[in-house]
Amino acid sequence: MNIFYGKSASGRVSEAVSGLGTAKLIIMTSSADDFEENVQALEKLYPGVPSIACVGMGYDTAILEKGTFVMAFKDGVSVATGVLEKVSVSPARYITRVEKDIESVRPGRENTAIIDFCTGNDAAVLTTLSALVDKYNLQVMGATGDAGKVAVNGTVYQDAMVYAVIKNEGGRVKTYKENIYVPKDNKQLIASKTDKSKYYLGELNGRPAKQLYMELTGAAENKVVDQTFKNPFGKMMGDDVCIVSLKDVSGNGLILYRQINDSDILTLLEMRDPMEIAQSTVNKIKNDFSHISAIYSVNCIFRYLVLKDRSELGTYLSKIGTLGTSCGLVGFGEHYNTQFVNQTMTCVVFE
Repeated sequence: MNIFYGKSASGRVSEAVSGLGTAKLIIMTSSADDFEENVQALEKLYPGVPSIACVGMGYDTAILEKGTFVMAFKDGVSVATGVLEKVSVSPARYITRVEKDIESVRPGRENTAIIDFCTGNDAAVLTTLSALVDKYNLQVMGATGDAGKVAVNGTVYQDAMVYAVIKNEGGRVKTYKENIYVPKDNKQLIASKTDKSKYYLGELNGRPAKQLYMELTGAAENKVVDQTFKNPFGKMMGDDVCIVSLKDVSGNGLILYRQINDSDILTLLEMRDPMEIAQSTVNKIKNDFSHISAIYSVNCIFRYLVLKDRSELGTYLSKIGTLGTSCGLVGFGEHYNTQFVNQTMTCVVFE
């Protein structure tokens, strides 16, 4: 499998794909202002080549904060691309499209992945995909893009999820999730007075959620949202912890980036050393793969901000880059198989 990636700080697609040649699949991230224009330009340069795109910052071992970033699979893969529309209302309405595309690549065991970009309602989208993930033994990773726009094969969509089904003809694929937060004290916080439609959390352990969060973290009232960088919530899922980030304050309650139900058990998280966690991720992937063709990843915008503030962003990306050809994007919500997660890095590794 041969992988290409290129970038243009000026946003020109022709510059980002310079030297690409032929391609089986192109994945593009672009600044919002140039997104539609860049989608059209990519289709004009590579008519008929499957492509997916979203608004976001791309990276290899360094972040491209503004411009256009392209990754392409040149060979070694079978690919099908498509779209689920109206994801805020009924993503299941178009699920047969996805199944047909999966079957078209003739997936084998542990060799097929879906990379997807979504405009929102990610949890419902991943729930919709879950039966197919189980049926075909698929790996899934992806992200919520910025600006409510995604594109597939030269067409821009809103309220949609675009996807690429990728079969590795030369080996396995595997997804990973990296979490730099751990439970602070394992104190159980039981959610109540929630509103799933608004991602609202009203009470924890029978008390106003905002007030209890302030007491547990020591955050001032005007710093509650910023405190999520140090102390997000975690939703316990067996032995796993799914990060739940704070988005806003609403009265005495909190608005989250992930839906929470009444009686869900949460806990408060705290950050570990990101470099130690990154090395652990590198070691785990090296243990699983003796040869790596490519890694495509998503880092949450909150992780980007935390690592940048700690002056560790370049070091982190370089550490992941030691595994081989590595690139990805900064997202606003991450997908890991059937999970929608926050403040996380997810990636898919191609053997």
